[in-house]
Amino acid sequence: MEFTHLDKDQRPTMVDVSTKIPSERSATAECFVHLGPKIMAALAESGWSSKKGPILDTAIIAGTMGAKKTAELVPFCHPLNLKSVKIDIAPVDDTRLRIEARVKVCDQTGVEMEALTAASVAALTVYDMCKAVSKSIVIENTRLVEKTGGKSDYKHSQ
Repeated sequence: MEFTHLDKDQRPTMVDVSTKIPSERSATAECFVHLGPKIMAALAESGWSSKKGPILDTAIIAGTMGAKKTAELVPFCHPLNLKSVKIDIAPVDDTRLRIEARVKVCDQTGVEMEALTAASVAALTVYDMCKAVSKSIVIENTRLVEKTGGKSDYKHSQ
């Protein structure tokens, strides 16, 4: 197994993508926010709003901003000119929300980290906006669901 972010002397380095031809690439990531039945019911009753504002809309905006700032947060990520960031947040049952982030680019490297960052930042925003009600909120199962473009495609098998 070879890690791409190490040079021949095993020192950390950014991968050189300068000779790669730009191509369409996409990635989808997801995570779940376990709020519990009490918070979920209260949020549904309030129209998904709190004193801090509209929770889901704010999380979508924050997740989009997170995707755009990934290269500032993760040391060896390349700055990318993202073409699309779409975030969906919906209840999956009476205790959890599912956050899905889909990111697209036409570039020399993929957008897996941007999708993962978008989902994570959206989840952190939900946590921040709900933490006054409970500190027992859990963000769980952040993962890459699918990626296309580059050397190979990937789809997480359920």
